[in-house]
Order: sequence, then structure tokens, then C-alpha cells
Amino acid sequence: MPVAAAAPLISSVQKLVLYETRARYFLVGSNPAETKYRVLKIDRTEPKDLVIIDDKHVYTQQEVRELLGRLDLGNRTKMGQKGSSGLSRAVSAFGIVGFVRFLEGYYIVLITKRRKMADIGGHAVYKIEDTNMIYIPNDSVRVSHPDEARYLRIFQNVDLSSNFYFSYSYDLSHSLQYNLTVLRMPLETLKTETIQTRQESFDIFEDEGLSTQGGSGVFGICSKPYEKYVWNAKLLEAVRTAVHRDWLLYIIHGFCGQSKLLIYGRPIYVTLIARRSSKFAGTRFLKRGSNCEGDVANEVETEQILYDASVMSFSAGSYSSYVQVRGSVPLYWSQDISTMMPKPPITLDQADPYAHVAALHFDQMLQRFGSPIIILNLVKEREKRKHERILSEELVAAVTYLNQFLPPEHAIIYIPWDMAKYTKSKLCNVLDRLNVIAESVVKKTGFFVNRPDSYCSILRPDEKWNELGGCVVSTGRLQTGVLRTNCVDCLDRTNTAQFMVGKCALAYQLYSLGLIDKPNLQFDTDAVRLFEELYEDHGDTLSLQYGGSQLVHRVKTYRKIAPWTQHSKDIMQTLSRYYSNAFSDADRQDSINLFLGVFKPAEGKLHLWELPTDFYLHHKNTLGLSQTRQSYTYWWTAGVLKHLPLPFDEVTCAENRCKLTVKKFHKYEEEIDIHNEFFRPYELSSFDETFCLAMTNSTRDFMPKNVGIDPSPFTVRKPDETGKSVLGNKNNREETVLQRKTAASAPPPPSEEAVSSSSEDDSGTDKEDEGAVSQRSTPVKVTDTGDNTKITENVVQSTKDVYGVNLSDIPSEDDLAIYSRFVQLGQSQHKQDKGSQQFSSKHPLDKVINLIPISSFSQDNIYEVQPPRADRKSIEIFHAHIQAGRGNMQPLGKDDFLMYREYIRNRYM
Repeated sequence: MPVAAAAPLISSVQKLVLYETRARYFLVGSNPAETKYRVLKIDRTEPKDLVIIDDKHVYTQQEVRELLGRLDLGNRTKMGQKGSSGLSRAVSAFGIVGFVRFLEGYYIVLITKRRKMADIGGHAVYKIEDTNMIYIPNDSVRVSHPDEARYLRIFQNVDLSSNFYFSYSYDLSHSLQYNLTVLRMPLETLKTETIQTRQESFDIFEDEGLSTQGGSGVFGICSKPYEKYVWNAKLLEAVRTAVHRDWLLYIIHGFCGQSKLLIYGRPIYVTLIARRSSKFAGTRFLKRGSNCEGDVANEVETEQILYDASVMSFSAGSYSSYVQVRGSVPLYWSQDISTMMPKPPITLDQADPYAHVAALHFDQMLQRFGSPIIILNLVKEREKRKHERILSEELVAAVTYLNQFLPPEHAIIYIPWDMAKYTKSKLCNVLDRLNVIAESVVKKTGFFVNRPDSYCSILRPDEKWNELGGCVVSTGRLQTGVLRTNCVDCLDRTNTAQFMVGKCALAYQLYSLGLIDKPNLQFDTDAVRLFEELYEDHGDTLSLQYGGSQLVHRVKTYRKIAPWTQHSKDIMQTLSRYYSNAFSDADRQDSINLFLGVFKPAEGKLHLWELPTDFYLHHKNTLGLSQTRQSYTYWWTAGVLKHLPLPFDEVTCAENRCKLTVKKFHKYEEEIDIHNEFFRPYELSSFDETFCLAMTNSTRDFMPKNVGIDPSPFTVRKPDETGKSVLGNKNNREETVLQRKTAASAPPPPSEEAVSSSSEDDSGTDKEDEGAVSQRSTPVKVTDTGDNTKITENVVQSTKDVYGVNLSDIPSEDDLAIYSRFVQLGQSQHKQDKGSQQFSSKHPLDKVINLIPISSFSQDNIYEVQPPRADRKSIEIFHAHIQAGRGNMQPLGKDDFLMYREYIRNRYM
């Protein structure tokens, strides 16, 4: 079945200006080129209701100016009085977060500052830098309430400038695999969807010249966001059906980071996106386990995206992604923090013999990710006092019960591993064991890549590549199933485990794109250091959001190469986390409940700060019995099992087609033209402000600055040989740069035997582990004055250090022959006449040189240029151009009419 040409729909409302009169707010939105405008009218005379009018008409720039001029003239106090304008400009913005009401009237929340954080195939991802909250009703109709100001402060405690992200053209709530799968839907399916939405997208030029077979018609696709990861869904609920979809901007909360991996000049963008769930969201000790609907606390979906930035197109570029999930243990459990203990006891709140909550949770995962679902449980197994083991025992019982009803090939895989015990053990290396687990996990789930296997992989297949799981299709590979990692907090241990799995998947992704010859990456390479920094930023951000502090144990801690100063920092982070959990988490939880619409203020109802607990807000079954009861045996949603191992959400069926908005465009329409969206040819660009130059770069930030060093980002290096020392952190980057500038030279690159990616000497005593330096780090050599004088005297470097090769004293005869030919080429001036020219060279090769011009210029050298002869068609075009300049126009053809109509529609309609 043929696949249609499709592209993501780009929102035409990216710049906003809010104008106000006494009776109304006028919100004028435009595209970046300011050629298309939309207008929202918001009534200010209603004290408590939200009245919004969207005429859904697309205005030109001239029409908007005339409209604003008439509004200004009509709202002046005296006709003709220019001093007191009736229409004033209130604020400029980049999007609407939503509308919210407490006890008085509605507020509108606008994004006033943004910053570009990532680029995925030309689709920009922005971070909210600042917002503005504006009260809509006029002061003359405002009904004051004494508690309104307190609710406003609680709502604003959710800092929207901290790790909230949005995009005008890329759906951040879905994975890259879902977004690209939607774009590859069959042609007949998109034609059906286009007919259903024809009335909404009426255009006078809609079907003229848009033949699908000819290639000029392109389907624009917009998918319904996955509401679990959308944080402003409740704020947009009041206007979702009343306004055009371009006004709706969905934001996610979590983390987004991007770095550039340069492989001999080839730019590869490595992106890490973390989506925090908005269901059962909250802080560390106040949100544990799961609610009655299967949503767990601290649930985060982490996706690593890899693509070749030299080709900016979803259809022609090379893209790959891998998704994994973290989340609390899906049981009814909690911890009582009233005892003021660092580790409060774990209690099971409700008995669940039929694993009802776990069934709901894993049903969601089967729908979104397919099978197999792999659980990596990192909680402690052996304890003197039963604490974390309570969760392991209950989780094993729940998984065992659910698996007896699933087909064996789609059963949930449970991997218990006491990471804390292995860390304390003297005989085991934590990261080596994690690497084994990561290999088995990635082989079972596979990963997503949008291109078939390269020819070199088919000719020289790797052993591990042939064992890779997932689903192989004609267009590439699909990830089926997902790894779900958890410890008690899902912070420190979980982040290290996810990094190791992500590192293993990154090797397969690079191999699938033809960038490395084997799917294997070693520590202490520029690529892994870049990836490790991304994951540490990712872990710090998620830990601050949920736990109140940064990570306590990092990858370097488990590699046992962390400096001694790291111990004091770990203690400070532990104290910061304890303080946050004890004193500020309750206020943060109230803010999250109010922001997400879990609690809605109302007259005659208890206020948010008067509630003894929010348990009843998150567990809806406590307020009323559900009319539908889930089966104890067939615990999955109907239709899910039939399509496994593929995820049900990505299957082409009627239920999923209802979630799509499809419109047909010409290929040069702004709504689907990602070239104009990315390059902005109508704006003045500055290299200093270009995002791709400012992002973290493996060559600039990680590769050694000495000449002669292997520039490959996959070469193992010593810690003191890199741009960013592995023993350092973000706080001493300036010192690292200073050392880089003052260093005279660096040691040569280590061999793979000298610097190993895994330590084999972890079997020593604890004192030896603390005092000695690991194999992965280079010991610091203390030299005396005599050695220093020798170093200063040897300022002139050898040719081996400078160029990477040793130059011979006397060139060989073959090299001299090649050089003589090169000199003869310059002397001949691209002319060789065997009869007239006599050669005096001793080498016989000089007499057989016969150069043939390969360009259109028959004579082209540094002395003269002879223009080429023009063909007949070029002469006709030139004569037609001359005649047009004299006023003699030729009759226009069909192609000329189509081009003109296309220009008129893009410019004025």
C-alpha cells in the first residue's frame, strides 16, 4: 500500500499581542512571518464566567491594522481625541498556557519569554523562561474575595520558568516512534481523514493543482496529545472546543537537553527528553506507590533521540530513539513523615490480592509500549530490619498473578537486583553487572530507527546485531516493549541504571546509522562523557522536582572515580533533601494539586490549606463506587492483546484515527514548510544567537585541544587529557578552561589495554577502594624540580606530536614522482600538446599526462577563462528575458498560473 507524503502541522499562532479596552481583551496571534493573523475576543464584563469568541478567520496584516484602528477609534472617550487612546497594548507573548479561576474571575496565563533548548529535525523545542498572569474581568465588575490572593500565591508557587517545555510543530507528549509512525500512515487512510475534515479546511485553491500522484499535495497531520504527560490540560479545558487548535499550546514538565556529537565533522544531535506524568504527581514522601487508576508516583518517560543533523527532514533524514520508564512500585503503599525520620517505615495501605492497581498500570504500558514489559527492581533484598523488602515481596506476587493470564511470549519480565548490596560488595563491579542487564534488555525490546539496515551491516553483520529484538519493518525497526526501572525513590540508583541501559542503546543506535563498526561504546570516550553529562543533568533536574535536591550518588560514585570532595557534596545534598521533605514539600504538593486541577476551589467548600490530607483527591474510588468492575483474569484492555508485541496506540485502526487531524496542503504552505520554520529567511539572523553553535559540542567541550590527538569521539582518553576532566563537575569548568589554556602539552592517547572501561580490581578492601585510584583514572605524578626543568627545555615538539606521523629525511622515488607530476600540472596550464612540447624531466610518467577539461569551461585556469557555449534553450530564455524588459510579454502557460496562485495564497491569504 503506498505511503502518502505527510508532514507535521505547524501552528500558525507563534507571536501574540494582547490589546485591552474597558470591555474586552483582544488577543492577536500571528505566524513568525506575520503574514497570517487570528484574533480572539475575550469579554471583560463577566465577573465569573469566561466568554471567548474566535471567529476562526485568517486575517492579513492590512486587515488586522484596519481592525485595530477601528477598535481604537470606537473606544475613545471623545471622538477625534488622539490623546486618550481607547485601545492599549498590554503585553507581548509567545503562547497561552491556559485559563484558571479560583474564587473570583478568570486569569489568563501567557508565555512572555522563551528559550530554544533542542532541535528535532528542524522542529524547535522551547523552554518557558517567564510568564505573565493577567486578571480578565474589569475592575468595575470585580467581586472581591478575601482568600483569592492566597490561592493566587499557591498557584504561582509552581514555577513555570523551571523545566516546562513546548513546541509549535512537534508533539512532545508522544515518542519519536509514534510521531514518525503517524507520518507513514497509508495513503488511503489519510484520504479518508481529509474528506471528513474538508469543511473545516475549506480553501478556494484547495484541490487545484494538488494531485497526490504528482507529488505536490502534502498531508498535514496533527495528533491528539497524550494527556498523561500534558501539564496544562486542565487549564485549556475551558477553551478547547471554543477556539481554533492553533491557539492550544500543550506543555510538558521534566527535562530536555541536547548536545552535538561531531564525528569527523559530521553533526549528530543527541537529545534527551524526560516527560513527567501529570497523574498522581507530587513530592517525594507525600506521593508514593499508585492511585486507584494505576497512575504511579514519580513516573517519568525518558527518551533518547539520535539523528544526523546534516539532513533536516523526517522523510529523508536518519532518526533513531530509545524509550525507558521510571516510576514508583505500583502498589498501595506510603511512608509516614510525621516521625521526622530520615527513612520513615514503609506501610502497605490496602490489601490487593488480585493485583488490581498493578493490572491497571501495566495495561497502560502495554497500550503505549507493547510487549515485553521488563521490570528492573533495584530495591534492597536483604535487610536486618524489613524495610524495602516489603515492596519486593508484594511486587513479585502481583507480577506472578498477572503473568498467569498472559500468553507466555508476552509475559511481564521481572529482574530483581539489589544494587545497594552490590555497591558495598568487594567482589563485584556494579557497572559491569548493569552492563550485562542492559545488553539483555536492549536485545529484547530493540529500538526505533527510521531506515533499513545499512548495506555494510548486511555484508559484515555483528553477532549482537543478529540477536536484536523489536519489530523489523520495511522502513526500519520499531521498539516493542519497554524497560521499567524502580528503586524506592526512583532517583539515584534508577538514574545510574537508566544511564547504563541508555549507553548500551546508544551504541546500537550509532551502529544502525553506520557511524561505528561495532555496537559497543567504552567509558572515557568523548561520546560517552557527553552522554553521561546529559544523563547527570537529567537526573539532577528530576531529583530536584521530586526529592528537593540534586543526585546524591552519581555514575562516578559507582565507578569509584569520584574525588574526595564529592563526599562532602553528597552530605550537603542529603541534608538539602531532608530539609525539603520535612518543611517545604507540603506547600509544593498543594501548589501542584491546584495547578493540575486536582483541587478546584469553590464557595462553601473546604479550602485547600484546610484539608488534613489530599488522599481523597487522588483516589476517586473513595468518594464513590465505580459502576464498571475490571475482570480479575482478563485485566487488559480489549484489542491490546491482538496486536502485541506492537503497541496498540501505534496500530492503524478506527479508534486511533479519531485522534488525528488531517488536512491537505500544497507543498509550499507555511503550515507544513519546515524549511521556512527553521531557517526563518524573513528574519535577520546572527551567528552569535544561532542555537546549533551554542549547544554543547563534543569537539569543543570534550576533545583534547592538543594537535596530533585522534579526533574520533570513540577513542578512549585519560581524564587529564580531555576538555572537561572526568574528575571535575560544572562548578569548576572555569578552572578546567584555565588549565587547558596554560597547559604546555598533554600525554599521548592511551591504548585500549591501558585504560579499561571496567575495573577488575574492585575486590580489595574498603580502605584500598577509598585511597587508591581506579584503573579508569590516571594517577597524578608528583615530579621534582629536575623533571620540571626538563619539561620546560623541551618546548619544540616533534613532528610525531604535531602531525601524528614521522617525516622522513629523504623522500622516496615514488613520492618524488608524484610531486613532479603535481608541479608539471601547474606549469602546463591545463594544456598538453605532445607534438610541440618537449619535456626535460627524467621521469617517464610526465610524457603520458593528458588532461581533459571536465567542466563547461573549455579554458579555465589562473590566467584566463573562456566562457562556455550556451545551448539553444538557454539562449531562448535569455531572449525572452530581454523582450520582457522591453515590454513584449509572452503568453502565460498553465504552470505560470499555478505558480502565481500559489504566491498569492501564501502571501495574502
